[in-house]
Amino acid sequence: MTRTPDPKHSTHLVISAIGEDRPGLVESLSKAVLESGCSIEDSRMSVLGGHFAVIMLTSGNWNTLSKLDNALDQLRKQQFLEIISQRTTQRPPSARALPYGVDVVALDQPGIVHQLAGFFSARGINIQEMSTHAYNAAHTATPMFAAHLTVELPATEHIASLRDDFLDFCDELNLDGVIEPIKG
Repeated sequence: MTRTPDPKHSTHLVISAIGEDRPGLVESLSKAVLESGCSIEDSRMSVLGGHFAVIMLTSGNWNTLSKLDNALDQLRKQQFLEIISQRTTQRPPSARALPYGVDVVALDQPGIVHQLAGFFSARGINIQEMSTHAYNAAHTATPMFAAHLTVELPATEHIASLRDDFLDFCDELNLDGVIEPIKG
């Protein structure tokens, strides 16, 4: 159950955990959050290779987050997880930024993530989220790569010029890419 804490009395804890993949890890982590009186506001969880990785943003007051920190110490020992936690504040909304989605598919080759990050960084565009996936194409088993990014475009950005530059960038690297506004 997720509740909306009172922002005046709320603070946040970012939790990053990794361990050998096995059933029950999500249940153990979510139970620690619930029993400490905190809430999960945002999370990403995935099996990567033979390991399970999670990053989550939890919220609560100072007392409940201290309880959660203590519970995480127990989980480290009981579940053989590497856990890092750090207090943080809620990120303020970006002033006059537009969310855009970026999708790229290509033959797998070294450096695609670095080149994508460089394209946006050089333009002062913040990458909010990125997920990537290497896979083999159906029927041919050709090694492929896909990336999905969420970026924040400054409201002053000339979208048509950026889209043209991005398509030229993709053509130079033999990437199939698209950049579109996020709806909704």
